[in-house]
Amino acid sequence: MRRQLIKRYFITGLLIWIPLAITTWVLFLISSTADRSLLLLPPAIRPRNLFGFDVPGIGVAVSLFIIFFTGVLATNFIGQRLVGWWEKLLDSIPVVSSIYKSVKQVSDTLFSSSGNAFRKALLIHYPHRDAWTIAFLTGTPSGDVVNYLDGDYISVYVPTTPNPTSGFFLMLRKQDVIELDMAVDDALKYIISMGVIAPASSGDAEANAKPPL
Repeated sequence: MRRQLIKRYFITGLLIWIPLAITTWVLFLISSTADRSLLLLPPAIRPRNLFGFDVPGIGVAVSLFIIFFTGVLATNFIGQRLVGWWEKLLDSIPVVSSIYKSVKQVSDTLFSSSGNAFRKALLIHYPHRDAWTIAFLTGTPSGDVVNYLDGDYISVYVPTTPNPTSGFFLMLRKQDVIELDMAVDDALKYIISMGVIAPASSGDAEANAKPPL
Protein backbone atom coordinates (compact mmCIF):
# COMPACT_ATOMS: atom_id res chain seq x y z
CA MET A 1 0.00 0.00 0.00
CA ARG A 2 2.80 2.39 0.93
CA ARG A 3 4.69 1.50 -2.25
CA GLN A 4 1.62 2.26 -4.38
CA LEU A 5 1.15 5.58 -2.57
CA ILE A 6 4.79 6.56 -3.16
CA LYS A 7 4.48 5.58 -6.82
CA ARG A 8 1.31 7.67 -7.14
CA TYR A 9 2.96 10.74 -5.59
CA PHE A 10 6.02 10.31 -7.80
CA ILE A 11 3.97 10.06 -11.02
CA THR A 12 1.88 13.06 -9.96
CA GLY A 13 5.06 15.05 -9.45
CA LEU A 14 6.34 14.00 -12.87
CA LEU A 15 3.08 15.07 -14.51
CA ILE A 16 3.55 18.53 -12.99
CA TRP A 17 7.26 19.02 -13.62
CA ILE A 18 7.71 17.46 -17.07
CA PRO A 19 5.35 19.86 -18.94
CA LEU A 20 6.77 22.79 -16.96
CA ALA A 21 10.37 21.79 -17.69
CA ILE A 22 9.70 21.24 -21.41
CA THR A 23 7.83 24.56 -21.67
CA THR A 24 10.69 26.37 -19.93
CA TRP A 25 13.25 24.70 -22.18
CA VAL A 26 11.34 25.64 -25.34
CA LEU A 27 10.95 29.26 -24.21
CA PHE A 28 14.65 29.41 -23.33
CA LEU A 29 15.56 27.98 -26.74
CA ILE A 30 13.36 30.53 -28.51
CA SER A 31 14.77 33.36 -26.40
CA SER A 32 18.36 32.26 -27.00
CA THR A 33 17.76 32.05 -30.74
CA ALA A 34 16.04 35.44 -30.79
CA ASP A 35 18.94 37.00 -28.88
CA ARG A 36 21.05 36.44 -31.98
CA SER A 37 19.10 39.27 -33.59
CA LEU A 38 21.06 41.63 -31.31
CA LEU A 39 24.02 41.05 -33.61
CA LEU A 40 22.16 43.23 -36.11
CA LEU A 41 22.51 46.20 -33.75
CA PRO A 42 25.62 48.39 -33.72
CA PRO A 43 28.02 47.19 -30.98
CA ALA A 44 27.72 50.50 -29.13
CA ILE A 45 24.00 50.06 -28.37
CA ARG A 46 23.97 46.37 -27.51
CA PRO A 47 22.77 45.66 -23.94
CA ARG A 48 26.10 44.14 -22.84
CA ASN A 49 27.98 47.29 -23.86
CA LEU A 50 25.34 49.65 -22.45
CA PHE A 51 24.64 47.95 -19.13
CA GLY A 52 27.62 45.66 -18.74
CA PHE A 53 25.47 42.50 -18.85
CA ASP A 54 22.97 40.73 -21.11
CA VAL A 55 19.28 41.52 -20.64
CA PRO A 56 17.07 38.43 -21.17
CA GLY A 57 14.18 38.99 -23.54
CA ILE A 58 15.66 41.96 -25.38
CA GLY A 59 16.42 39.75 -28.36
CA VAL A 60 12.77 38.62 -28.51
CA ALA A 61 11.59 42.24 -28.48
CA VAL A 62 14.07 43.18 -31.20
CA SER A 63 13.03 40.18 -33.32
CA LEU A 64 9.33 41.05 -32.99
CA PHE A 65 10.05 44.66 -33.91
CA ILE A 66 12.06 43.60 -36.98
CA ILE A 67 9.25 41.29 -38.13
CA PHE A 68 6.61 43.99 -37.57
CA PHE A 69 8.68 46.70 -39.26
CA THR A 70 9.34 44.40 -42.22
CA GLY A 71 5.60 43.80 -42.57
CA VAL A 72 4.87 47.53 -42.47
CA LEU A 73 7.60 48.23 -45.02
CA ALA A 74 6.48 45.45 -47.37
CA THR A 75 2.88 46.71 -47.52
CA ASN A 76 3.71 50.07 -49.15
CA PHE A 77 4.78 50.79 -52.70
CA ILE A 78 8.50 51.22 -51.99
CA GLY A 79 8.61 48.07 -49.85
CA GLN A 80 6.91 46.01 -52.53
CA ARG A 81 9.47 47.18 -55.07
CA LEU A 82 12.29 46.24 -52.70
CA VAL A 83 10.80 42.80 -52.08
CA GLY A 84 10.38 42.28 -55.82
CA TRP A 85 14.00 43.30 -56.43
CA TRP A 86 15.19 40.98 -53.64
CA GLU A 87 13.24 38.02 -55.06
CA LYS A 88 14.67 38.63 -58.53
CA LEU A 89 18.15 38.66 -57.02
CA LEU A 90 17.56 35.32 -55.28
CA ASP A 91 15.97 33.92 -58.43
CA SER A 92 19.22 34.49 -60.30
CA ILE A 93 21.15 32.19 -57.93
CA PRO A 94 20.63 28.57 -59.12
CA VAL A 95 20.55 26.54 -55.88
CA VAL A 96 19.23 29.32 -53.65
CA SER A 97 16.42 30.01 -56.12
CA SER A 98 14.91 26.51 -55.91
CA ILE A 99 15.11 26.41 -52.10
CA TYR A 100 13.68 29.91 -51.66
CA LYS A 101 10.78 29.32 -54.06
CA SER A 102 9.81 26.05 -52.38
CA VAL A 103 9.89 27.53 -48.88
CA LYS A 104 8.04 30.67 -50.00
CA GLN A 105 5.27 28.68 -51.66
CA VAL A 106 4.74 26.63 -48.50
CA SER A 107 4.81 29.66 -46.20
CA ASP A 108 2.45 31.64 -48.46
CA THR A 109 0.04 28.71 -48.47
CA LEU A 110 0.14 28.20 -44.70
CA PHE A 111 0.01 31.82 -43.54
CA SER A 112 -1.97 33.54 -46.27
CA SER A 113 -5.29 34.81 -44.90
CA SER A 114 -6.94 34.07 -48.25
CA GLY A 115 -5.80 30.45 -48.37
CA ASN A 116 -7.56 27.32 -47.13
CA ALA A 117 -4.50 25.48 -45.82
CA PHE A 118 -5.04 24.01 -42.37
CA ARG A 119 -8.31 25.90 -42.05
CA LYS A 120 -10.40 22.73 -41.75
CA ALA A 121 -10.05 19.48 -39.84
CA LEU A 122 -11.18 16.41 -41.77
CA LEU A 123 -12.00 12.79 -41.01
CA ILE A 124 -10.67 10.35 -43.60
CA HIS A 125 -10.11 6.64 -44.11
CA TYR A 126 -6.41 5.92 -43.57
CA PRO A 127 -4.40 3.74 -43.96
CA HIS A 128 -7.26 1.45 -45.10
CA ARG A 129 -11.04 1.55 -45.41
CA ASP A 130 -11.65 0.16 -41.94
CA ALA A 131 -9.51 2.81 -40.19
CA TRP A 132 -10.08 6.51 -39.58
CA THR A 133 -7.72 9.38 -38.87
CA ILE A 134 -7.71 13.18 -38.76
CA ALA A 135 -6.32 15.18 -41.67
CA PHE A 136 -6.22 18.84 -42.69
CA LEU A 137 -7.40 20.46 -45.89
CA THR A 138 -4.54 22.03 -47.85
CA GLY A 139 -6.25 22.85 -51.15
CA THR A 140 -7.07 21.15 -54.42
CA PRO A 141 -4.85 19.27 -56.89
CA SER A 142 -3.41 21.37 -59.70
CA GLY A 143 -1.08 21.16 -62.67
CA ASP A 144 -0.77 18.04 -64.79
CA VAL A 145 -2.03 15.91 -61.88
CA VAL A 146 -5.59 17.07 -62.55
CA ASN A 147 -5.52 15.44 -65.99
CA TYR A 148 -5.23 12.01 -64.38
CA LEU A 149 -7.87 12.41 -61.68
CA ASP A 150 -11.45 11.46 -62.48
CA GLY A 151 -13.89 13.50 -60.40
CA ASP A 152 -13.60 16.10 -57.65
CA TYR A 153 -10.51 15.71 -55.48
CA ILE A 154 -9.03 17.66 -52.59
CA SER A 155 -5.51 17.76 -51.19
CA VAL A 156 -5.07 16.82 -47.54
CA TYR A 157 -2.21 16.55 -45.08
CA VAL A 158 -2.16 13.62 -42.67
CA PRO A 159 0.13 14.42 -39.70
CA THR A 160 1.96 11.78 -37.71
CA THR A 161 1.71 11.31 -33.95
CA PRO A 162 3.08 12.78 -31.73
CA ASN A 163 5.09 14.93 -34.17
CA PRO A 164 2.62 16.68 -36.52
CA THR A 165 5.40 18.39 -38.51
CA SER A 166 5.91 15.16 -40.44
CA GLY A 167 3.17 13.36 -42.29
CA PHE A 168 1.71 12.38 -45.64
CA PHE A 169 0.25 14.29 -48.56
CA LEU A 170 -2.82 12.65 -50.09
CA MET A 171 -5.34 13.49 -52.82
CA LEU A 172 -8.79 12.13 -51.99
CA ARG A 173 -12.25 12.25 -53.49
CA LYS A 174 -14.47 14.88 -51.91
CA GLN A 175 -17.25 12.39 -51.25
CA ASP A 176 -14.85 10.22 -49.22
CA VAL A 177 -13.92 13.03 -46.83
CA ILE A 178 -15.90 14.33 -43.85
CA GLU A 179 -15.47 17.86 -42.54
CA LEU A 180 -15.36 17.88 -38.75
CA ASP A 181 -16.97 20.43 -36.48
CA MET A 182 -13.63 20.80 -34.72
CA ALA A 183 -11.19 23.70 -34.49
CA VAL A 184 -7.79 23.11 -36.07
CA ASP A 185 -6.07 23.77 -32.73
CA ASP A 186 -8.23 21.16 -31.01
CA ALA A 187 -7.51 18.68 -33.79
CA LEU A 188 -3.76 19.24 -33.43
CA LYS A 189 -3.95 18.73 -29.65
CA TYR A 190 -5.91 15.53 -30.24
CA ILE A 191 -3.23 14.27 -32.63
CA ILE A 192 -0.22 15.29 -30.54
CA SER A 193 -1.69 13.71 -27.41
CA MET A 194 -2.32 10.46 -29.32
CA GLY A 195 -6.03 10.76 -28.58
CA VAL A 196 -5.63 11.34 -24.85
CA ILE A 197 -6.77 14.98 -24.90
CA ALA A 198 -10.31 14.94 -26.23
CA PRO A 199 -11.37 17.78 -28.54
CA ALA A 200 -13.60 20.53 -27.24
CA SER A 201 -16.62 19.28 -29.17
CA SER A 202 -18.05 16.18 -27.49
CA GLY A 203 -19.67 13.12 -28.99
CA ASP A 204 -18.53 10.59 -31.49
CA ALA A 205 -17.25 11.30 -34.98
CA GLU A 206 -20.68 11.03 -36.61
CA ALA A 207 -22.26 13.45 -34.16
CA ASN A 208 -19.55 16.05 -34.72
CA ALA A 209 -19.17 15.52 -38.45
CA LYS A 210 -20.71 17.62 -41.18
CA PRO A 211 -21.87 16.17 -44.48
CA PRO A 212 -19.07 15.29 -46.92
CA LEU A 213 -17.36 18.25 -48.64
